[in-house]
Amino acid sequence: MSTFKSQVKPLSERFLNNRVGMLKLVKQLRDLETRAIKASNKRRSIFEKRGQIPPHDRIAHLLDPGMPFLRLHTLSNYLFEDSNPETSIPGASVICGIGFIKGVRCMIWVDDSGIRAGSYTPTTVSTGLSIQSIARRQKLPLVHLVESAGANLMEFTVENWVEAGALFRNLAQLSAAGIPSLTVLHGPSTAGGAYMPGLSDFVVGVKENGLAALGGVALVHSATGEVAEERELGGSEMHANVSGLVEYLAENDAHGLSIARDIIGRLQWNKNLHLPHRFATKEPLLSSEELVGIVSINYKDPFDIREVITRIVDASEFDEFKPRYGCATICLHASIMGFSCGIIANNGPIDPCGATKAAQFFQLCDQTELPLIFLHNTTGYLVGTESERAGMIKHGAKMIQAVSNIRIPKISMIIGASFGAGNYGMCGAAYEPDFLFAWPNAATNVMGGEQAAKTMTQVAESIATRKGKKVDRSALVKQEKFITDYFIRQQDAFYTAGRNLVHSVIDPRDSRRVLGFALETCSEAVIRKCQANSYGVARF
Repeated sequence: MSTFKSQVKPLSERFLNNRVGMLKLVKQLRDLETRAIKASNKRRSIFEKRGQIPPHDRIAHLLDPGMPFLRLHTLSNYLFEDSNPETSIPGASVICGIGFIKGVRCMIWVDDSGIRAGSYTPTTVSTGLSIQSIARRQKLPLVHLVESAGANLMEFTVENWVEAGALFRNLAQLSAAGIPSLTVLHGPSTAGGAYMPGLSDFVVGVKENGLAALGGVALVHSATGEVAEERELGGSEMHANVSGLVEYLAENDAHGLSIARDIIGRLQWNKNLHLPHRFATKEPLLSSEELVGIVSINYKDPFDIREVITRIVDASEFDEFKPRYGCATICLHASIMGFSCGIIANNGPIDPCGATKAAQFFQLCDQTELPLIFLHNTTGYLVGTESERAGMIKHGAKMIQAVSNIRIPKISMIIGASFGAGNYGMCGAAYEPDFLFAWPNAATNVMGGEQAAKTMTQVAESIATRKGKKVDRSALVKQEKFITDYFIRQQDAFYTAGRNLVHSVIDPRDSRRVLGFALETCSEAVIRKCQANSYGVARF
């Protein structure tokens, strides 16, 4: 393999300006994540009064100390429910990610009952569906720490209710696929939420606080006139002694989490896991710290994507595939944290030659079962007379056809622009990558804001000319500003993450570790054999 000769000058004005801009965005990311934690911890005294462990602390009790934990969807619901950047609380009342329990890689889902008692936000359901999908693809046991007030009936729409049904369908399908789910009932889980433990394979109920009921006390009285007592209606003790919903009754939160750890440990989930060959890990020759100075926060500023790759891959070594053909589309072979992979990246728009090269490269990786990493930095497929005559549509379609049908793990990371059909060809969210990450400077949209504004101006001018009317230039200037601002707001990485269009926004300097973790997760899933059945584990 060859070693790329870097041209980066860490003391140059451009590098230092890029660094200042990127670090500002990284700080914004961390501040937003901290905002959710602080909001949750405001109720710490209430949890302690009830003898409970606060939600964020439950994770520390559940996971193996010192092992990595990949947080997912930390910005979910940001600028979705509350459009004010100063007050919007991210997280969708959920703390989730992939971590280790007794050495087993698991999907963790914690209801953040420190925020609005864990009640659903408009994006809580889509967050849950996302992590269930990852658990299914990666064959990860799902551990759900339940304590949620459920849906706010004054805000929960019929669309939300219909969509939420898939949460329970997915639990049934996970069980049928041989992927176990485990619920620890720390607090209330009522109405539809009662089916979270109801459809889990294992349920641990915590005394005095854990509760599951299709109808809470108020609903029961409203519907039937019965005056019910909460613990008799759905307390963990009742379910352990009478209904049979709870298999394990815990004295308190800590005991419940300890039981959960023991259950996962007894699964022997890794007993037949024989990982494929993994090369010795060699750190990149160049520092990942420099990643924050290479890429500008303005996607229009060019850079050589190889400067990023050489700071991520093992020993900074890679072999390029067809480097002289479709030169703006970079295809290469490398390894990350010892895992061999294919990497496709962009140094600008994707032209017809780049699209055909990419399509061939995708199929070659599929043929040799190499996972594929997509590093997005493109404003889309190349437009114009020459490009159209060269078959841009046809060749772009080949790329989309290939990325849609390859069977290998696909990991996307947006590090610059990801616009238009270029996003599709590079395995954007609609193409179901196994993991989709973004740097905080990432820009994702149908096109750039200025381009959209100018396009609409030309449309308005054409309409006016066709109708024989005079063009109102002042109105067009106002329209251009509105459209530009509208598109720029939507393409922002924090905005798209708030809508769950990525799995996580990360610090660029963590790229190698995150990609390595994702590759290892996917490698385990490829070789793991699950004991599937036709129905799933039924409760009796």
